[in-house]
Amino acid sequence: MKTREYSTVPGTKGRVLHWAVRYDLLVRLLLLGREGPFRERLVQLARLEPGQSVLDVGCGTGSLAIAAKRRVGAGDVYGIDASPEMIARARRKAGKAGVHVHFTEGVVEALLFPDRHVDTVLSTLMLHHLPREARRRCVREIRRVLKPGGRVLAVDFGKPPRGQKGLLAHLHRHGGIDVHDIAELFSEAGFEVIETGAVGVRSMNFVLTTAR
Repeated sequence: MKTREYSTVPGTKGRVLHWAVRYDLLVRLLLLGREGPFRERLVQLARLEPGQSVLDVGCGTGSLAIAAKRRVGAGDVYGIDASPEMIARARRKAGKAGVHVHFTEGVVEALLFPDRHVDTVLSTLMLHHLPREARRRCVREIRRVLKPGGRVLAVDFGKPPRGQKGLLAHLHRHGGIDVHDIAELFSEAGFEVIETGAVGVRSMNFVLTTAR
């Protein structure tokens, strides 16, 4: 039986990836086998602290949510993704790692959480899969579920250079977003931009914001 690679899912206008095993392999190649240090870098950028609650939107196969759980300890960590294949793999990885993360299927335009529920939201390589209006809805939902003063770390590819070939060219077929556009998107939704910059890996950039 042929495995789905991507599709749309009811409730979202974004592209949903379903190739969970291949996704992990692609990430390993992209990061040259240094996935652990990369995720620790993101956890540090997000300024996670013990006891905090964290939501990873578009969590994929769950690796960053698992790293976040190790950092916050007793704090609750949630991961949502619209792909059942991604969620199934994330749950298996968490079980193997011996940590408890609440992984569930869901769409970023309508988060299944009450208002003011989490301290920090993580969004990694997800926004570029959404068309413009869906991005706005996603950010408004993130603002809704954040506690006052809560933070968001958004990481995504920048725009690819012309003539680019190879692995990054494959990844950039799904798009990229200028870091200034990400910052503006969050500012329009009522966030204060704390910091922006390069992650230090490939063409990835980050925006760290706080809910006003």
